[in-house]
Formats: sequence, structure tokens, C-alpha cells
Amino acid sequence: MGTMADVEIKNNAEQNRYEAWLDDELAGFAEYELRGESIAFVHTVVEDKYEGEGVGSTLARGALDDVRRDGELEVIVECPFIKEWISRHSDYEHLLA
Repeated sequence: MGTMADVEIKNNAEQNRYEAWLDDELAGFAEYELRGESIAFVHTVVEDKYEGEGVGSTLARGALDDVRRDGELEVIVECPFIKEWISRHSDYEHLLA
């Protein structure tokens, strides 16, 4: 099995979710809804076999880094996991709507 450095985060715009891929396997995803000038993160799933391996944190960071790079959307957080993650990483709070 790969390491968290091997996790690839992809924005699957067709399914409105950021996906975490590890060794060509979908390890988790964060669903979002585009709402005007905002992106709302509504639900995050990490596959059971990857629980506790850091996939969720890597996914949250990758998705939020992508939003930050784009610079056009404010973040609304309805997903408890991502809300908790941002609370532990204050350098992402400026993205919040």
C-alpha cells in the first residue's frame, strides 16, 4: 500500500466531488455543491480500509488548496469532518464565507 505522499487529489467536476486516489483505487471523496460565488462541502467519505491513515486530512487539504489556488470561491462547510479539519488548521479559515 502507498503512503499519504502517494495520495492524488482530483476534482471530479462531473460528480461534484474531490477524490483521493491511492494506488489507482478510490480511497475517499469530499462532495461539494457550487452555490453562486461559493463552494459548499457537504459530505466526506473515506473507505474503511483507509480509515485512520490520513486520507481524510490529505483530501481536505488538497480540496481546500485547490479552492485557494483558484481564488474565486468562498467556502461553506456543512461537512463535520472538514469543519473540524479547518478548526485545527487556522491558515484555512480565511477561505470561509
